[in-house]
Amino acid sequence: MVLLLISFAIALMVTAMVVRLASHVTVLGDTDQNSPQKFHARVVPRVGGIGIAIAIAIGLCWAISHTDAQSAQVMLTLGGCSAIVFAAGLLEDLTKRVTPRERMLATVLAAAGAMWLAGIAIERTDIPGLDPLLQVVGVSLLLTLLSVAGVVNSINLIDGFNGLASMCVAIMLSALSYVAYQVGDMLVLQCALITLGAVLGFFVWNYPFGLIFLGDGGAYLLGFWVAELGILLVQRNASVSPMFPLLLCAYPMFETLFTMYRRRVIRGRPMGLPDATHLHSLIYRRVMRWAIGKRDAANLLRRNSMTSPYLWVLCSLSAAPAVLWWDDSDVLGWCIAAFCLLYIGLYRAIVHFRTPRMLLRSSELWAMHKSAG
Repeated sequence: MVLLLISFAIALMVTAMVVRLASHVTVLGDTDQNSPQKFHARVVPRVGGIGIAIAIAIGLCWAISHTDAQSAQVMLTLGGCSAIVFAAGLLEDLTKRVTPRERMLATVLAAAGAMWLAGIAIERTDIPGLDPLLQVVGVSLLLTLLSVAGVVNSINLIDGFNGLASMCVAIMLSALSYVAYQVGDMLVLQCALITLGAVLGFFVWNYPFGLIFLGDGGAYLLGFWVAELGILLVQRNASVSPMFPLLLCAYPMFETLFTMYRRRVIRGRPMGLPDATHLHSLIYRRVMRWAIGKRDAANLLRRNSMTSPYLWVLCSLSAAPAVLWWDDSDVLGWCIAAFCLLYIGLYRAIVHFRTPRMLLRSSELWAMHKSAG
């Protein structure tokens, strides 16, 4: 708990200073408000990852000074490798000149570094027919790199509204902390609490007013920690099902896979081309019907902040069963399948203008409450 409070306080203070500094340094702001995935009405700093990175670094230093040498080496390795991912994302935030391929390369290098220096790798999956292949030279390496890169990219993909990605990451880290505590894994528990505190310190300034954005640097950094801690928890504890981190990350991961399928197969467009038909974008445009036609800053901000809780609930629908059945691969496998069907059903309903009335009604009631307040 001390680690969580330390990282929270550091992230809270550093992010506040970044917000204040950004009003005088234009390079820190997100001036692109016209692309399909932009839903803010003013220039906002998109370097929220700075406060998170500093908080994690200080938290790790404190933890390393109070733990054994082996755990300290793993923490130091993860901290150093995460810095590679963060640097690539932050450079893109500041210059807008780092290509997706270059950022992906940085992620792969970071994951490879963690595997080489600390041995963090996927060694079992409980997927029929796949585990024997992991004994083949290079397969475990390839699957590990692909998984880490996938989670990192998926967190960045859902970073579209105030508090969306950061709270989803907080939910995932809370689940990782709980299971690590259950199995007595202090290394994973400490790292998860440090990262959780850092993201919550950022969240205070990001939601609901959107005073600062996570940015690529912050999204990549958090995605890397979630991916590596999930792999590490399964690797170090035989009782934890490898399906646990997969179900835990089901929302952002399936959002990414579905987006790739939708862009390439259905629409015949490049998978990396941005669009405004993600699930969170559809909820913003079609569930928040009370805001249609309203373009003033106050309504845009309210509409933005009211979108995220719907996706927090969706993320929780995968995290809750993951926490309940973290040691049962069969149940978790069925839960993954059920979540994917739920996502597809919800997406199709909204696309075809058959949004569940419960969602529409809750949106209208919330809007009335906000207006009255």
